[in-house]
Amino acid sequence: MNKTGTMGCLTLASGGWIANLIVYLIEEFNIKSISAAKIYNFVNGSITMFPIVGAVLADSYVGCFSVIWFSSLISLLGMFLLVLTAAINNLRPPPCENGSNSCKYPSQFQFAILYLGLVLGSLGNAGTRFTIATMGADQFDDNKQQGIFFNWYIFTMYSATVVSSTAIVYVEDNVSWTWGFIICAVANVLGLSLLLCGTRFYRLVKPRGSPFTSLARVIAAAITKRRMVLSEKVEDYYYHQDSSKTAAKNPTHFFRFLNRAALRNEDGKVCTVEQVEDVKSLIKIFPLWSSGLLLCTPLAIQLSLTVIQALTMNRALKSHFKIPAGSMPVFILISTSIFIFIIDRLLFPLYEKLTKRPLTLLQRVGIGHALTIISMAVSAVVESKRLKIATRNPNTSPVLAISAMWLIPQLAIAGMGEAFHFPGQIALYYQEFPVSLKSTSTAALAMFIGIAFYMSNAIIDLVQSITGWIPDDINDGRLDKLYWLCCILGGLNFCYYLVCASMYKYQQNVENSADD
Repeated sequence: MNKTGTMGCLTLASGGWIANLIVYLIEEFNIKSISAAKIYNFVNGSITMFPIVGAVLADSYVGCFSVIWFSSLISLLGMFLLVLTAAINNLRPPPCENGSNSCKYPSQFQFAILYLGLVLGSLGNAGTRFTIATMGADQFDDNKQQGIFFNWYIFTMYSATVVSSTAIVYVEDNVSWTWGFIICAVANVLGLSLLLCGTRFYRLVKPRGSPFTSLARVIAAAITKRRMVLSEKVEDYYYHQDSSKTAAKNPTHFFRFLNRAALRNEDGKVCTVEQVEDVKSLIKIFPLWSSGLLLCTPLAIQLSLTVIQALTMNRALKSHFKIPAGSMPVFILISTSIFIFIIDRLLFPLYEKLTKRPLTLLQRVGIGHALTIISMAVSAVVESKRLKIATRNPNTSPVLAISAMWLIPQLAIAGMGEAFHFPGQIALYYQEFPVSLKSTSTAALAMFIGIAFYMSNAIIDLVQSITGWIPDDINDGRLDKLYWLCCILGGLNFCYYLVCASMYKYQQNVENSADD
């Protein structure tokens, strides 16, 4: 309970400033819309890329608990700096009308304080986001219970982000940015307090030393012993000291040349069969991991551009209430949270009852791929409709006569896809990674999400340089073509995923059958 509570509070804290960051940069720092979207993508990329650093520290040296509480302190310091940028006028450029040519750009000092706050907030969030998942899973011994925990971990994270992306963003837009950021800081303090209160109840897994040293040693040993003859006898290989002779097995034939690293020889510089198999497991899962890059890149592009699209659309629900543009991505989170509950409580049990076998993790991720492609296609169609209205009414009003509610279907479908592939991938990596890399396994998902945000910036830059699809005024561009490009890339990547999944064999016998 403490871990999910901590996750909820820390997510509430980070989500409150991340969700509305594009609007904050445009309205308070006079930054152009596409440039603000790139900064937003870079921040999200850092938050999801750097958990791998925290995971390595947790696995190798200090453990998950220490990484989480220290990272929470760093993020709190970032929150403090963001509060200062909102509260002190001298830390922001003078206000101007959106799109005005007379807008004053921030000074180097103002940028320095802003970027330092964003960096500290991003690094702190990165250190907690997925390390909490590993620490939570460490409290369970059963794979099924761990899978259920990962479902509710994602549910808690997304539900808290829904609250922050609506309630806190509403405060920022309608009360003040200062109070919105203060609420984020208070949530951060509460999350850290909950973590520390449960200290005596946690099962803390001791770090095993750097696993990467042994992985590198396997490669080096295999090269050094490349002329040795492989054997089929168990006694010719080294095993961990706690491995019984009856349990000892010959190394697998996959990447067979690595087996030489575990052969007994006279120089005493050897690796164990277990270390060799750990390296093989990483090599086997890498193609599946790499398929996540182009799965998440279109989602990153959609996430940032949806906010910019919403700024040009009618967001009024009633005469006195208007949905903040920064809250539009919340429909992804709502959809994901709802469908995680439906999947866990209805679809999975129903599927298992009808087929007499559970849905495999790879099948679950594959469904997520397909739904993401559909979401990109819907995005392209909706953007075409928005552009037609913008073409019929050029320069008449900054807000077009089309409701922002048209953006909801594409976001809802993207959320459905995430409900399938995100928990599925976390469970897959935790299950299939070596025991010494359990924290790194959950951070592996964060790593390719982070790379995807950087790749989304690269694609936007590339498309900007060779086409006219993405100008600063999107009403003069063709974002629909960008979405169709994402759809094509997603389709090609889905084919690649299907090939990788069809060839993959699970490391553990936790599935009832081989993957289809």
